[in-house]
Amino acid sequence: MPWRICYTRGSSAEPWNPGETGRQGEKQEVTANEQRQSVMLVDGMALLFRAYFATASSGYIRRTKAGVPTNAIYGFIRYFWDAVQTFNPTHVVCCWDLGGGTFRGQQFAAYKCNRPDAPDDLIPQFSMIRDVMDSLGVPNISAEGYEADDCIGTLADQFGREMDVMVLSGDNDLLQLVSDRTTVIIMKKGHGNYMVYTPESLYEEKQLRPRQIIDVKALMGDTSDNYPGVKGIGEKTAIKLVQEYESVEGILENLDQLSKSVRAKIEADLDMLHLSRKLAEIHCCVPVACSLDVCQLSLDHHQVISKFEELEMKSLCSLMGLAIG
Repeated sequence: MPWRICYTRGSSAEPWNPGETGRQGEKQEVTANEQRQSVMLVDGMALLFRAYFATASSGYIRRTKAGVPTNAIYGFIRYFWDAVQTFNPTHVVCCWDLGGGTFRGQQFAAYKCNRPDAPDDLIPQFSMIRDVMDSLGVPNISAEGYEADDCIGTLADQFGREMDVMVLSGDNDLLQLVSDRTTVIIMKKGHGNYMVYTPESLYEEKQLRPRQIIDVKALMGDTSDNYPGVKGIGEKTAIKLVQEYESVEGILENLDQLSKSVRAKIEADLDMLHLSRKLAEIHCCVPVACSLDVCQLSLDHHQVISKFEELEMKSLCSLMGLAIG
């Protein structure tokens, strides 16, 4: 099974990442010389929405004295810093969706059309959290016409030539990026609870290789992203087919080996099968780049404290071991 890491701030648990580091509050500046280099690619939208609904669902929206909502920002930083302390990257990049159309929407007009509009209290926090990440020295990366997943995939490919890559998200779609150099960290319910996927642990849990995640989604579709796959084929059947025949191509080459029912469903939906596969695949050739010196994690204490004070979040200074005064 993938590692389940329950990390509680203030506990005696050691960080997961190799290399020696100080405990909370003892060391805030991380340099490449102190540990094996690694980069954490953060799925910004996944963290922000998780942080917003973690409190909004209970009816509580944190606000400044002026009434500006900040609950998503506050929760985001708590999630983000917990992951940094747990996995100890030397470099960090945050990737975002820009909003508006993407190439997937051009390929399939109904793509993600089932999603409701963002809550009013969340909308102003989209730009505010980017400012906060700027104050932490973390670059914000996005690309017009592409999703954050595509930016993450592209950067994982680029950085993976030089160092270990960690992808932080709550989205299982990103499991297709798992490789010998790229680990995908899926945030689970609760604070400090992660599932960490390597090629070996992914196969142990699902009996699938990373690229086969795409083929499974091509068959079963994705209700969250609103594309159907092959009508009548669910997750269990999709996984079984991919496990047995390796890929969509392998399945199509062996249609005569399938049951009449499954074969009929696939033959009736061939076009959607191929389209769903295109929609499911993360593109790793997006026109984005980020140099190592720009994304090295090194906090400017004064800048961070100033931003948290501006947003009336002084408690985050304590969380991150930053002395005020």
